[in-house]
Amino acid sequence: MSFAPLDTSASLPLADTEIASLRQRLHNARHLLVLTGAGASAESGVPTFRDAQTGYWAQFSPEEMASEAGFLAHPQRVWDWYQYRRDLVRQVMPNAGHVALAQWQARHSGRMTLVTQNVDGLHQRAGSTPVLCLHGNLMDNRWLLPPKPCCDVRFTEGDAPPQCPGCGNYLRPAVVWFGEALPHAELQQAQDAAKACDLMLVIGTSGHVYPAAGLAHIAARGGAHVVVINPEPTALDSVADRCWRLPSAQILPALLA
Repeated sequence: MSFAPLDTSASLPLADTEIASLRQRLHNARHLLVLTGAGASAESGVPTFRDAQTGYWAQFSPEEMASEAGFLAHPQRVWDWYQYRRDLVRQVMPNAGHVALAQWQARHSGRMTLVTQNVDGLHQRAGSTPVLCLHGNLMDNRWLLPPKPCCDVRFTEGDAPPQCPGCGNYLRPAVVWFGEALPHAELQQAQDAAKACDLMLVIGTSGHVYPAAGLAHIAARGGAHVVVINPEPTALDSVADRCWRLPSAQILPALLA
């Protein structure tokens, strides 16, 4: 698999002392927490949830396409929408920011907790492991209702969406829909990491979606140095020690080299 090359010599609109200062913090940090949002994937060309609703799909509201009620009302339409999104994601590659994070994580085993609000799997494709996926994984499926003994993903009928031939239970995308709780284990691990970290990078997220955005508040209350990396202002700027108005694919290769 090929990725965009890492250019650690690119000219950045930041003073060398700023880069050096944060690099020193990275070197000294006992534990680094990284939270990524849609902006990190947008740099690879992944459309946001709403941006992907173009053409035929523009006539439907997000709630119709991302809720259990919407799925039950029109299972084939919602399934087809997610198949469309999966096709979009398959056409893109991890960017230099994804790769830089994966390489730093590999070099510093056990020192990074990587948390993402994205469902596209680009961090994993770049080589990051583990990744705490707070909103699920677009490429995976799970049963809509608690599975019965007859529910076996190897044996389904139909394909839009597949069903259990015994009880009719549907397979659905393994993402978090409106009104659903985040996966408990992943959220708990992320919150524990926020309490324990001494440095946090908040990358490509608007900071409006909770409880993910709450991780920055937890880290800041615990005394961690919080850095927001986003071309646009975010709702988390007020808790950050510094804000860098740059795309993550541009700054991370230089920062994490």
